[in-house]
Amino acid sequence: MWKKYITAISNEYHFKDPATESEITQIQMELNVELPDELASLFNETNGVFDKWNCPLIWSTSQIVKDNLFFRNFEDYTDIYMPFDHLFFFSDAGNGDLFAYAILKNGTIEKTDIYVWNHEDDSRTWVAASLEQFIEGWVTGKISV
Repeated sequence: MWKKYITAISNEYHFKDPATESEITQIQMELNVELPDELASLFNETNGVFDKWNCPLIWSTSQIVKDNLFFRNFEDYTDIYMPFDHLFFFSDAGNGDLFAYAILKNGTIEKTDIYVWNHEDDSRTWVAASLEQFIEGWVTGKISV
């Protein structure tokens, strides 16, 4: 479903092999969060979505773990940014801004809403109601930051 959907919007993206169950479990264990169904289904088809320069539209499972842990644990950020524990980053804008789902206190992502975190002013702004809307909006330029 996801490969077909993305290819219908643009043929400039390519896909990796599906994420393994252990790669998906690693996200849940390392970040203490349950993946939203829409992102889990994307990972069942491909471990990230990449453009012709290999820049990710959707990060791989390993990049999700690495970057989320970095933002949650980098001490220098505690003095200049609000905590990142309630954000689940899965993509970036290429300019320092990151796209995320909101995590509730119990480690769940109950809404499919997508937010952009602005690295310059630490704002968190709603940009799409779902991963599907985010992908279409970002690829077509309807969403920009």
